[in-house]
Amino acid sequence: MTAWALAARTGDPQAVDHFVRALHRDVRRYVTFLGADPQSADDPTQDTFLRALGSLHRFEGRSSARTWSLSIARRAVVDSIRRDSSRPRTAATDDWESAAERVQPRGLPGFDDGIALAALLAALPDDRRQAFVLTQVLGLRYAEAADVSECPVGTVRSRVARARTSLIAWLHDAERPAGATAA
Repeated sequence: MTAWALAARTGDPQAVDHFVRALHRDVRRYVTFLGADPQSADDPTQDTFLRALGSLHRFEGRSSARTWSLSIARRAVVDSIRRDSSRPRTAATDDWESAAERVQPRGLPGFDDGIALAALLAALPDDRRQAFVLTQVLGLRYAEAADVSECPVGTVRSRVARARTSLIAWLHDAERPAGATAA
């Protein structure tokens, strides 16, 4: 990926294509988890690549292209949230939750597991969710996640450990029969 980014700096259209294709899935997943709205992840994902391609001439390869792109994605999501929060929200229906549920795809393998994971991750504090998604879902090394998060490696490790502890506790609570108490 980094080699393609460096080659894309020269304007090589094939390198640009390889660069975008290699990173698109990870950027989209990261943006989806940060924004917690899979339906609106396309705009920040596209914004990430527009920003990356626009500043590719400044990319020197000091970090991996993946780390660099995910840092840009984080800023794109923050900007998107800021933009969206300053706009009034309108809905054509009073029951927007039911309308949203009706348009979700059903019957896909792992659908219920994906819903459960998204709900559990959404319950985590933002900093812990970000650290967990970067390292456990996207597979970044802790140092790369620290670069993306702009915090020390030890902080990322701590956030991931706390996220794991919370997720495990919530899973145990969910599996416990109603009315049962913890031993």
